[in-house]
Amino acid sequence: MILTESFYARKDVVKIAKELLGKVLVTRFDGILTSGMIVETEAYAGATDKASHAYGNRRTNRTEIIYGHGGAAYVYLCYGIHHLFNVVTNIQDTPHAILIRAIEPMEGINVMLQRRGKEKLQPLLTAGPGAMSMALGIHTKHSGLSLQGPGIHIEDRGIKISKKDIVAATRVGVAYAMDDALRPYRFYIKDNKYVSKGKGL
Repeated sequence: MILTESFYARKDVVKIAKELLGKVLVTRFDGILTSGMIVETEAYAGATDKASHAYGNRRTNRTEIIYGHGGAAYVYLCYGIHHLFNVVTNIQDTPHAILIRAIEPMEGINVMLQRRGKEKLQPLLTAGPGAMSMALGIHTKHSGLSLQGPGIHIEDRGIKISKKDIVAATRVGVAYAMDDALRPYRFYIKDNKYVSKGKGL
């Protein structure tokens, strides 16, 4: 079942980030289907979060999408190389977002291998947000797409992740956010080999 807009429109970005673990991220571009189970997320709490692109309610052409209604894709370019896929949450003008950092591949693995220039299935294929987006064919041109499809959607396939198997940690690469860098806003599935090797603080 495709997650409804009401799933994303809720106020608690941390709760949603946890609940996205075990959900399945699906892309269908040019008729090519790829998918994977979400195993790692990071929450960004908008205007009050120094690590967020919307801290202090700053708005740019790039970030305007995260001020929209929850349930859209926000994809931005990092270091001029990596296309990073985020889920917009909350309601209009409350710029919350969740970075999807890693998936466990499910469908279209041969396509993912081709996109990543890999020969065999291994965790590096989709562990880390840049690798994951490349494997799924997600680019900045997809920013603003509805997560209701047809290009990108997230499904609930009945996979249950126990609370005891959800690890909370600090986010990766946000040391500039000072005290906010210490927020335990990264979540991942314990012992899943597709979780990224990124180190928080």
